[in-house]
Order: sequence, then C-alpha cells, then structure tokens
Amino acid sequence: MGAMSVRTPSSKPSASSEAPHRAGFACFVGRPNAGKSTLTNALVGQKVAITANQPQTTRHTVRGIVHRPDAQLILVDTPGLHKPRTLLGQRLNDIVRTTWAEVDVIGFCLPANEKLGPGDRFIAKELASIKKTPKIAIVTKTDLVDSKTLAEQLIAIDQLGKELGFEWAEIVPVSAVAGQQVDLLADLLIPLLPEGPALYPEGDLTDEPEQVMIAELIREAALEGVRDELPHSIAVVVEEMLPREDRPADKPLLDIHAFVYIERPSQKGIIIGPKGARLKQVGITSRKQIEALLGTPVFLDLHVKVAKDWQRDPRQLRKLGF
Repeated sequence: MGAMSVRTPSSKPSASSEAPHRAGFACFVGRPNAGKSTLTNALVGQKVAITANQPQTTRHTVRGIVHRPDAQLILVDTPGLHKPRTLLGQRLNDIVRTTWAEVDVIGFCLPANEKLGPGDRFIAKELASIKKTPKIAIVTKTDLVDSKTLAEQLIAIDQLGKELGFEWAEIVPVSAVAGQQVDLLADLLIPLLPEGPALYPEGDLTDEPEQVMIAELIREAALEGVRDELPHSIAVVVEEMLPREDRPADKPLLDIHAFVYIERPSQKGIIIGPKGARLKQVGITSRKQIEALLGTPVFLDLHVKVAKDWQRDPRQLRKLGF
C-alpha cells in the first residue's frame, strides 16, 4: 500500500525551542455529523471566538482560535459543500471553493464508525482540485470503534487520496469526546501555517459561558419590576464583546453590545420606560454586576428589538441561542 503517514501518540513531532511563531487559518470539512464542531470545541477548549472587525481578519466566520505560545491557529467556518441543484447551491459551492483556496490548511473529518460513502468521495474530489492547500485527514469518533475497524478506515482514506491523485499531509485519528490526540492534531496543523505574528489579540477570545452569564444578568435586570407584565417574553443576546482599542494597559475597557428581544411592539414601552429611564436603570444595574463578574470596567450598549412571537418560531429561537 506504499508509505502512509499515520500519527499515533508516540510519533509526536519534536518542536525546537527556537521555532518561529506561526499564525494562519484552517477549516474543517466533512459531511454533516462528521464531528466538526465537537472537534473545534475540543481544540479551542470550549471557547468560542468573538472577533474584532479588523482589516486583517477573514471574511469568513471564525469558529474558534487556538492560542499557543508559538502559534495561533484560527478555525474558520465554511458552508457545507453539496451537489448543487440550484443557483444558490452553486453559489454556496463557489464560496466553499474560494475559502478552501484561501485557508492555509484543510482538515477533512471522516468518522471512524462509518464507511466512506459517496458524500465523502464528492468532498474528496473537490479537495483534489485545490492543489496548493495542504490537506489533513482527521478520523473522528475513534472512541466508537475497535482497532481493527480503525486500521481499515485509515487504509481506505489513504487509498482515497491515491485514487484521486493527491497525498494527505497527515492522517490523524482523534476522539474529541474522549480528548484523545486532540493536542497532537494541533501540533500537526501548526507547522503547516505560515510564519508570522498573531493575527488576533488574546482578548478576542471569549468564553461562551461568560457571554451566557452576561446575557442572564441583563435579562434579570430587565425583568426586575416588570415580571408581572412580561414574565417570559424577554431574551437577551450578547452580540459582541470587544476590548476598546487605544486604551492604556492599566485602564482597559470592554465594550459589550447586547440586544434585549421582546415579542410584541407593545412591550417595548414597558422595557424602555418613560424617557428611557427603565432601560437606563437596567443598564446601570447589569453593568455593575458584569463588572463584578469580569473584574474589568465595561461599557454596555443595550438595544431593544422586537422579534415577533420568538418563542414560537424555531428560526428565531436558534438565533437567540435556544
């Protein structure tokens, strides 16, 4: 079957202490349910990136940032690739191809517990047409199979590359759920990134639970005193948390932009209050609590929006994080 490079824990590449700093973009592709988002969360350590709108940042959605002393790995999202039936489908596929050509490395996720199917072949064929970008095959969900099944899958993936005329830069078995080989995967992705300084400051990485807690504090403050009139119809979404630029290191300020969603226009007056007094009070109360939670001064920007009957609309619910 020829030489095949499969990484197991013993073959960890050695990092020299004087390695140059690297920074770049990676995207994970694969059929739905191939374990892409679980893997992203495992790599980033359950953190989800909120990113500043800086010129050097990507046009694509950033799913997470892996910060290391010697490198910064930025994981970007691509819309799913499928056989296009419509013009929109075609356009989405074009976006996917552009993204794949722009990132520094592509990780193709293939679950260990499912044989390679037509969907995988379709994606692999597309990958083969993108010549310059290195491709890593990531065999996910290894905790669900025995070693024989895993070995067969590794061979099949190696063959798939050969059939389509390209060489995988690496083939790595991982289990994001069991936390196996996730660090190794980062070790293998990083050398494929270009040398250069970090593209995002560390402050651009925020803990999702932190955002959820902040939204909850704002919601509590908004419900204070109006529970009887609006018991459940308030949802709060923290859209953005960014360190204010041009602040001295000893006087940081965190800008938080949040939306308070209500179901009906008639509820807007209740939340905002006469001359905006209620909303102002909500801002003051929740800001103090957020500052106590984060230990840093905060500028809180609150807007009230009507999301019509959001509790009954699955699309709105998803957007509001339910």
